[in-house]
Amino acid sequence: MHQAGLRRSLKRNLNFWLILSIVAAAIVLLPLLAIFVSVFDEPNENWAHIREYMMLDYVLESVWLVLFTGTGTILLGASLAWLVAAYDFPLKSFFRWALMLPLAVPPYIAAFTYAAMLSYTGVVQKTLRSWGIVPNPKWFDIMSMPGAVFIFTLYLYPYVYMITRAFLERQSGSYVENARLLGRSPLSVFSSVVLPLSRPALAAGVALVAFEVLSDYGVANYYGIQTFTVAIFKTWFGMYDLDSATRLAAWFMTGIVAVIVLERLLRRNRRYSATTGRVSPLKAARLKGVSAWLAALYCGAVLVLAFALPVWQLVVWAGWTVKDVAATANFARLAVNTVKAAAMATLLIMILSVIVANTVRTIKHTLGIVLAKTLTVGYSIPGAIIAVGVLGLMTGLDRWLAPLYRALGLGQSPLVLSMSLAMLITAYVIRFIATGYNAVEAGYEKIGTKFTESSRILGLGMTRTFFKVELPLIRGSVIGGTILTFVEIVKELPLTMLLRPFNFDTLATKAYQYASDERIFQAAFPSLAVIAVGMVSILVFHQLGKRVES
Repeated sequence: MHQAGLRRSLKRNLNFWLILSIVAAAIVLLPLLAIFVSVFDEPNENWAHIREYMMLDYVLESVWLVLFTGTGTILLGASLAWLVAAYDFPLKSFFRWALMLPLAVPPYIAAFTYAAMLSYTGVVQKTLRSWGIVPNPKWFDIMSMPGAVFIFTLYLYPYVYMITRAFLERQSGSYVENARLLGRSPLSVFSSVVLPLSRPALAAGVALVAFEVLSDYGVANYYGIQTFTVAIFKTWFGMYDLDSATRLAAWFMTGIVAVIVLERLLRRNRRYSATTGRVSPLKAARLKGVSAWLAALYCGAVLVLAFALPVWQLVVWAGWTVKDVAATANFARLAVNTVKAAAMATLLIMILSVIVANTVRTIKHTLGIVLAKTLTVGYSIPGAIIAVGVLGLMTGLDRWLAPLYRALGLGQSPLVLSMSLAMLITAYVIRFIATGYNAVEAGYEKIGTKFTESSRILGLGMTRTFFKVELPLIRGSVIGGTILTFVEIVKELPLTMLLRPFNFDTLATKAYQYASDERIFQAAFPSLAVIAVGMVSILVFHQLGKRVES
């Protein structure tokens, strides 16, 4: 019955849109499957050494980093979400959106900025010594696991904050009001009502945090933490052993998939939705006196530490080196490379996102769910894994196309695809298509299907219906998804470091190269350019949120 239903659904919906949707899903899935297949290949001597002496360290370092960061982001993000959602205090309307600004600062930029600020010659210790205070330099050494947790917590807590705040504002009103009427203290309400009620939102936010931590290369490598992503880099470029790097990626991805499956099984029979229809928005209680200013001080301190202080320091450094960087680094070329790669990938992502989202909503079958899940799986896979899979796929295509290359006079065994910008753009598409797809899907959910059905009844085909009816209605979602996707690609580091063509640098890679060479001041100018692009995404996100609420 199931197969018969699938055949009927395919026959009814088989068109150019469905074919392209299946091709898009294949583009995402093939590199990941290629990594899994590598597990069955014969390992080399390097792999035996890695497995016996290094694998356990990679696992433990990655697990501890995720656990500690997850705990920190829950404490910080949930407490800020609760303050902003449940109380009125000075500057609340400003903090409500400004607390998202740390997302504009990539963690690897924050890592080298804080390391330089807290060093012996940095602004913090120099200021203390000017006041007659001579601290122990070890107190300010953050280039370690605790330092990495500090950086990740400060710059990833907005994921937890945004999701939890939205959940509390819309669905927790009746529960919180009842707890308040029963005489519960604010701390008791937060610990016994808000945290248990917010478990789905907290889990969603922490999942995004975990994906970001596992994907990171810049912070972990700069602070000397041996995570799986760092191990893949070092095996690939340090040992020049792509086979072992691919095997590491395969085991890394297996572990991630196992965790995702386990999490789904654990909450399969649990329900966190309201048991009645009496769900009301949360009404903010007004804080007065010292309590009001303490709430504002807490939010302000987080914003200063996570955004204002490091950005101010980068501005100062950029003022010292802007002429030197602009002259020696060919800043215009860096900007063009960054915009070109991000724009090409974003255009492909949005086209595929629109095609698949429109196809999925017309297929009343499991195939639609499979297509949607396949398309968005890339965001949960670390960039280093995707890089290994894409390189393997492109290398295989080069071998398969070798006769054509020879006929075109390109040589006996040229590496055309695997040394091109196309490989990097393919990896970007796989990694970030979830961002564009989720935005487009949200737009389609808001307009429903009645306009589409009316257009089809009047005789318009699927393509004409999209351009005449649907695109004007979801234009805001498409624009928002385009900007957010573009910004994510501009900030991305591991994929670009691994797959960029020869002599092809972006703002992100150049900033990290400067920092790795201990040229921190020179890294400030390209870093500020990346942060500026990130701030645009925050402002767009804020404006879209205001439009939805109104």
